[in-house]
Amino acid sequence: MRVIGLTGGIGTGKSEVSRILRELGAVVINADALGHETYKPGGETWRRVVDAFGVEVVGPGGEIDRRRLGGVVFADPAARAKLNAITWPEITRLARREIEGLRRQEAGTIVLEAALLIEAGWDSLVDEVWITRSPREKVVDRLKDRDGLPEEEISRRISSQLSFEERLAGGGVVVENAAGLEELDATVRNLWETLKKDAPNENG
Repeated sequence: MRVIGLTGGIGTGKSEVSRILRELGAVVINADALGHETYKPGGETWRRVVDAFGVEVVGPGGEIDRRRLGGVVFADPAARAKLNAITWPEITRLARREIEGLRRQEAGTIVLEAALLIEAGWDSLVDEVWITRSPREKVVDRLKDRDGLPEEEISRRISSQLSFEERLAGGGVVVENAAGLEELDATVRNLWETLKKDAPNENG
């Protein structure tokens, strides 16, 4: 079994790469989905987030409104550090539990998709790191179309994350996403074939 940590800046195509890898037979664990799980109303993490940031970040259904919370933490590094200190340990626990469970099931290739893989130390849970990269102008266009964010907010979110060079400093496989989905699909499939050749005794 091999565990790939998939990371990259916002809007660089991580979700598309995950989709392709899932089609190829990988099992994908999404750290963002694990984050959603930690925000369940009434839970310990939910309580700590509300205590730290106020009831203003709670939506009508009682769940944490991630858009409201994001507006707070992306504008304030200290607030972002406070949120990370609350959520990262719990996400780490959940990710480790998922990986260990799949290991017991003798799963083939596992992908841990996480924008903050390096920052949160989750790269310690994986065997190798794949990093998506796209030109900034394409990232801006995608986020405008996908999320309807103004360019100022997009720039703030990009600046709040590690740069590509910082992510690559510890080594990793670069997944270029500078063209269209067809080209990205071909890139990922080629990387998958290389992975299988390098680990011929592993499933998937």
